[in-house]
Amino acid sequence: MNDQTNSFKEGLSDRLRGYLRLVHLSTQLVAGRRFWIPILLPLLWPAFQAFILLVGWRKTGFEAVHAQSIFMGVPLAVLAIGLGIRIVAGEMDSRTLEIAYTVPGGCHRIWLAKMTGCFFILLFSHILLAMVTLAFFTSFPFVSFYGALQAAVFYLIAGMAFAAFFRSEISGAMASVTLLALNGLSSGFGDNQMRVSPFFNPLAIKNGDETELFAWTLQNRILFLLLIAAMVLLTFGRVERREKMLGD
Repeated sequence: MNDQTNSFKEGLSDRLRGYLRLVHLSTQLVAGRRFWIPILLPLLWPAFQAFILLVGWRKTGFEAVHAQSIFMGVPLAVLAIGLGIRIVAGEMDSRTLEIAYTVPGGCHRIWLAKMTGCFFILLFSHILLAMVTLAFFTSFPFVSFYGALQAAVFYLIAGMAFAAFFRSEISGAMASVTLLALNGLSSGFGDNQMRVSPFFNPLAIKNGDETELFAWTLQNRILFLLLIAAMVLLTFGRVERREKMLGD
């Protein structure tokens, strides 16, 4: 019995190490060997916000309501688009997509590993942004932290989906940035809160009923979890069509 238990643990450990190795290599394919650089890049945004505050271009300070979108959501969304468009379309542009179809178990293992690596890049970058925001600008609740992360994951998957659909990183980036801009314009860049926006921020709704705000926030979070899952499934369904993806 002990031999069987030890054998199971060793097999599980080997599979885990193998998957982590695959995630590591996949992350390098998406973000490069110095994949720690994209983690640090979003920190330029709060530095810019501090600059415009110090030189007087912004007349008022920052509050908790600004944390989700201004400090965390926008820079993370831009980073997410940059990563997302390379998950599938990066293989096309580098002419290695056909190799991905030879991976044992299906090419979806490559996409899942890349998505996992991109998620952790976003998560670590998000944690750094949150620490900088807390240390130098304003405190904020966990709902703001999660809201910004979920919006970033949405744009990560949207970037992947658009790039796979158009079979081009550039076209995928243009479509994703257009979606981000339309979202900003329709919501007044945070002035108008919409429950169907990935940047929905309950803190921005003043004098709202707490029960109603909780219901709206829950509806928004569930909606975008379902949208993310649906986009992943639809994208995987498309990229599994080898003849379609490899055709001219």
